[in-house]
Amino acid sequence: MRFAIGDTDFLLDGEPHRVLSGAIHYFRVHPDLWADRIRKAKLMGLNTIETYVAWNAHAPSPGVFDLTGGLDLGRFLDLVAAEGMHAIVRPGPYICAEWANGGLPYWLFADGSVGVRRNEPGFLAAVQTYLQQLAPVLVPRQIDQGGPIVLVQVENEYGAYGSDPEYLRALEQMHRDIGLTVPFTSVDQPMGTMLEDGSLPSLHKTGSFGSRSAARLERLRRAQPTGPLMCSEFWDGWFDSWGEHHHTTSAADSAADLDVLLAAGGSVNIYMFHGGTNFGFTNGANDKGVYRPIATSYDYDAPLDEAGRPTSKFHAFRAVIERYAPVPPLPASMEPGGSGRLASDGADGVGLEARITPATDLAVRLDRVASLRSLLPTLTRWSAHDEPPTFDALGAASGFVLYRAEVDLPTGGVLTIGEEVRDRAIVSVDGVVVGVLEREHHDRAVVLPPVTGTLELLVEDQGRVDYGIRIGEPKGLIGGVAVDGVPLSRWTAAPLALDPIAPSALETLFAAEPTDGEVLAGPTFAAGSFDLDAVDDRYLALDGFRKGVAWVNGFCLGRYWSRGPQQTLAIPGPVLRRGRNAVVVLELHASASRTAHLLLEPNLGHTEG
Repeated sequence: MRFAIGDTDFLLDGEPHRVLSGAIHYFRVHPDLWADRIRKAKLMGLNTIETYVAWNAHAPSPGVFDLTGGLDLGRFLDLVAAEGMHAIVRPGPYICAEWANGGLPYWLFADGSVGVRRNEPGFLAAVQTYLQQLAPVLVPRQIDQGGPIVLVQVENEYGAYGSDPEYLRALEQMHRDIGLTVPFTSVDQPMGTMLEDGSLPSLHKTGSFGSRSAARLERLRRAQPTGPLMCSEFWDGWFDSWGEHHHTTSAADSAADLDVLLAAGGSVNIYMFHGGTNFGFTNGANDKGVYRPIATSYDYDAPLDEAGRPTSKFHAFRAVIERYAPVPPLPASMEPGGSGRLASDGADGVGLEARITPATDLAVRLDRVASLRSLLPTLTRWSAHDEPPTFDALGAASGFVLYRAEVDLPTGGVLTIGEEVRDRAIVSVDGVVVGVLEREHHDRAVVLPPVTGTLELLVEDQGRVDYGIRIGEPKGLIGGVAVDGVPLSRWTAAPLALDPIAPSALETLFAAEPTDGEVLAGPTFAAGSFDLDAVDDRYLALDGFRKGVAWVNGFCLGRYWSRGPQQTLAIPGPVLRRGRNAVVVLELHASASRTAHLLLEPNLGHTEG
C-alpha cells in the first residue's frame, strides 16, 4: 500500500483518506495493557494510533538501547497493525510530552559541550546514532512495506523554540538516510510565526491546538496553501503539576471543536486518547520563572481515563466521529454506565482477558519499617569528591542523591547553595532534619544549629525540565555549598537505586520484625502485604502521608505528594497477582498513619475548569 500527500487530501492507494488518530504513549502504559487501549481507540472510531518515541527511556546510559518489555516499540506497532489501524510515529529527537528532559538523554549534555536542539555536531551525531538504532523497528513497519506507519514527524513544535532551517534539514535527511520513505510532518501552534519557523517546505505542516478550530485551520492554510489540513495535537485536556488544580475540559466544548475541525475536512490526532502514567521518575517539569514539576498521573482528562475506562469525552467524540466515518459497534461494557472492560473470545489473539471487578477497597497495614539510613548499604555506593558532584556526573538520571560532609560548627551557621538547588534538598545534621530547600521557592539558605559531626543533604530530582531553554540542565547542588560564606569541601555522594528498587533492600525491609504504632518519621521505608483473590486496576491512597515514592510488587508507581492535586497512584492490573502482594513506601518527612488503601476509584483532585 501507498500513503501520500495530495493537493487536498491524504491519499491511501490513491484514494482520499482522513486520518482519525489518537495518542497513546507506549512508555506510559503497562505493556500488557497496550492491546486493550488500542482496541478501545478503534471502538471510538479512530483509524490510527500516534505515539512519541522517548529516546531517554530507550537509552538510559551511553551505549545502551533497550527495546524490551515496556519499551518494545515494535510489539506496540504490531498490535496497532493487528487491529487494522495505521500508526503515526514521532521520534523527535525532542518530544516535550511533559516527559523528563523532553525525551533527550541526560548523559548527552553531561560535559556541557553538546548543543541542545540545534545544528551542533555533537548533538547531530548522537541523533544519527539514535535514529540508526530505531531503523530496524521503524523501517520494515512502514505502510509501503506492509506495516502500519503512515506518517513520521520530524522534531516537535520547533517553532516555539528556535528558527534554524539547517538544523531541520539535517534532521530530515537523517530520517531519510535510515530508510524512512513515508511522508514527513512537522507540528507547531498556529500562532505568530511558529508554523514557518518550525518547518521546511519539504515537511507537511500540521497544527497543535484544542479550541477555535476554524481560526486555527485558517492560519494553517495560510502557512500551507495546499495539502490536507491536520491538527496533529488536538488538545482535549491538559496535564497536572504538583500544587496546582486538576485540569479538566468540557466534553461538550471539546466535541464541538472536533466537529468544526472534521466538518472543514481536516484530519486529527487527539492528544491524548489515553494519557497513562509517569511511572517511576519519568515526569518532566516546566520552568518559566518558577519551577513546576509534573504530577505522576498523566490522565490528561482524556477520552480513556488513567485506568483505561471510557469517559464522557469518549462518547461525545465517538458521536462526532460517526458523522464523518463509520464506527464499529460498541460492546455493552463500553456503553455509559458499563464496566469499561473488554472481554476476548480468544479468536482475535490480542490477549484481552476478561477481568473480575474486585468487590471492595482494601486497607494495608505497613508494619515493616526501616530508616533510609539503615538501608543505605543495600541501595548505594559512596564516592569521594572535592565538591558536590551533579547527578549527571554520578551517572544518576533521576531520583535521589545523598550528599554527606563532616563539619565542625560549634556555633552553627548559615548554609547556602551557590547557584540553585535542583530540585529539593532535605538538610540534616547527625540524622536530624533541620530544613528543606525547594527550587520552586528559590530557596538557597538554611540555618544550621551547632554541630560537630555529619551534614547530609538528600537531594531529589523532581523532574527534568521538558520545555524551553532549561532543557538539558544538570541536577544537584549547583554552584557548591558554603557555610557562612566558606565553601565546604571533601564530600561523599551516593545515588540511590530506587527504580527499580534494589532487591536486597526489599529483602532487608521485609525481614524486619513487625512493629506497632502509627507515626512514621522520615526519611523512612515502610512495607506491608495484602492478598487478592482477583486482579484488576487499583489505586493506592496514602492518606496521612506527606511526600515520597511508592512501589507495588517491586514496580515503581511514582511519586506522591500531599499538596495534590493527585491523591492516589494508579496500579496497573498486570502489576498485581492473585495471592500475596507487597506495597512499599518511602516517606521523606512524616506520616500520621501507617495504613495504605487500595481503592477501586482514583482521586485526581478537585475538578476545576
